[in-house]
Amino acid sequence: MSKVRIVTDSTADIPVEERERLGIEMVPLKVHFGNETYVDAVTIQSQQFYELLAQSNTLPTTSQPSPVDFLDMYKKILAEDPEAQIISIHLSSAMSGTYQSAVLAKSLLEEQADITIIDSKSASYGFGLLAVAAAEAAQAGKSKEDCLELIRKTREGTGLFFLVDTLEYLQKGGRIGKAAAFLGSLLNIKPILSIDDEGEVTSIEKARGQKKAMARIIELLKENGFAGKDVRAIIAHANSLPAAEELSSLIQSHFQVKHLSYTSIGPVIGTHAGPGTVAVFMLPV
Repeated sequence: MSKVRIVTDSTADIPVEERERLGIEMVPLKVHFGNETYVDAVTIQSQQFYELLAQSNTLPTTSQPSPVDFLDMYKKILAEDPEAQIISIHLSSAMSGTYQSAVLAKSLLEEQADITIIDSKSASYGFGLLAVAAAEAAQAGKSKEDCLELIRKTREGTGLFFLVDTLEYLQKGGRIGKAAAFLGSLLNIKPILSIDDEGEVTSIEKARGQKKAMARIIELLKENGFAGKDVRAIIAHANSLPAAEELSSLIQSHFQVKHLSYTSIGPVIGTHAGPGTVAVFMLPV
């Protein structure tokens, strides 16, 4: 087993089969429906979450892992291999305290463990793909320094856009006012979002209707320099496979897609983005 070990959290939205294949360790966040607490990607999966969400009158809340959760994970890895070199990649610190919990956990370790904590400044598979790239490199025998450089290059080279189906969940989460949400729904406004260099969700523009919004995402990806290049595309969706397939079809007709895959937007990210959200993550190959 490689001495480089990759740790991430559940908001990376990496399919469990992929995590297990690559030996990626995952520390989960939690989702709270009233008095019921679920462990993201452990005691609740995407499908069950969206079913509960449809039945709920109030928006669920989410909570980050504690430093002890990370401490236990790091200790587990070091017990398996005291010489393990750990790269721990997490949800943008602008969106969650998860990264800070990991940093505090590292400081609590008495031994001088080789742990690097990375603020991905991204969300969902936007940093899931960083963990996957690093884990693949680690399995291939690359050094920790090589893995860290690959993470940096992959992050810089990735284009990502989210298409939110409804403004309702952004409004419930305090991102926009009720009037804007009502007007947006009335006019069938579809916000196109991305994540900026500081790791914050940013609105790129708005389009009337899903088809126009998807067409604009294609234009934005071309503006980002992906036209004419061999690319890998990952489509993530929040309980909306038809929308994901529609976007996928458009992407394949406009770009030289060498690798295409799908993933589900999990409960924590889904709480804030809402069902029907679809995202594309694109990078050169």
